[in-house]
Amino acid sequence: MGVSLRDIALRAGVSVATVSNVVNGYRPVAAATKVRVQEAIDEMGYSPNLSARHLRRGRTGFIALAIPELNNPYFAELADVAIAEAARHGYTVLLDSTNGERERELEVVHGLRAQIVDGLIFSPAQLGPSDLSDRRDSVPLVLVGERIHDVAYDHISIDNIAASRVAVEHLASLGRRRIAFVGAQDSDRQPAGLRLQGYTEGVHAAGLTVDPRLVVRTPGFDRADGADGVAPLLRGSDPPDAVFAYNDLIAVGVMRKAYELGLRVPDDLAVVGFDDINEARFTTPSLTTIAPDKDVIGKLAVTALVSRLEGEDNVPREYEVPFRLVVRESTVGAALPEEEPGA
Repeated sequence: MGVSLRDIALRAGVSVATVSNVVNGYRPVAAATKVRVQEAIDEMGYSPNLSARHLRRGRTGFIALAIPELNNPYFAELADVAIAEAARHGYTVLLDSTNGERERELEVVHGLRAQIVDGLIFSPAQLGPSDLSDRRDSVPLVLVGERIHDVAYDHISIDNIAASRVAVEHLASLGRRRIAFVGAQDSDRQPAGLRLQGYTEGVHAAGLTVDPRLVVRTPGFDRADGADGVAPLLRGSDPPDAVFAYNDLIAVGVMRKAYELGLRVPDDLAVVGFDDINEARFTTPSLTTIAPDKDVIGKLAVTALVSRLEGEDNVPREYEVPFRLVVRESTVGAALPEEEPGA
């Protein structure tokens, strides 16, 4: 038989209720008593029965995390943080990938999940406020990603416009004058629309003019999209001397194509990405990038959802997570300065 709360209470010389308060954090317990109970827990190797605890509360113990792409390192790294934070709160995360498809995203927000999961963390790529206003699923929802205004859900995002402006201003400060943006999309609801706006503002702030020929729309956001998208520019008669890429994967593709065409990064072409995935530190040259604080995003998403599940807060909140510009070799070469702060 496993160790019970009664066993711990007998060992520590306290009531079962006191042990329960220590294990579950229901009520404050005197520091000395808490230490005594924790020592008994450690000595006897007790671990709480999370399934029973969730059942007593009418819950499953599972929360869902729905993201656009499982094979995108940014979302994989974000999921890793969320999974660890959920475990700390006694929850298991079920992953769902929508591939950024509108119909699948609608299935996520309107699907009948109440008997499967206790809550949902969702990073939509295609949906807007009207898609969430008549949501049928009753489980608590926390949104992660771009701002969807006027909906009654917690929302965690970064300022994509300001971050993109910082990236472009960094390139302009290095004397780059033909700065391309690779990874634009037609939808202004996607991050690409906001990052295009930040790119435009950054170009204007540098006293430059946006050349529409330097704005490259790509079908996707992977390495091949970056390589294929930038190739006509680099082969043209008036190529760019810098690229701000929608994300790090596109930036990696851009650098690969530059190498194939005999160009040197950053001498001939400076490159900045977005996301600061782990791969960015190990490319050759290493990639300058905008780094959202993924640890804060993942932990905040889980804690906000748990707060809803515990009934601690009923007011929808907007959380804006900081970012920073990480300067590496793809813009300044081997002589690296200190990392520049973001917003």
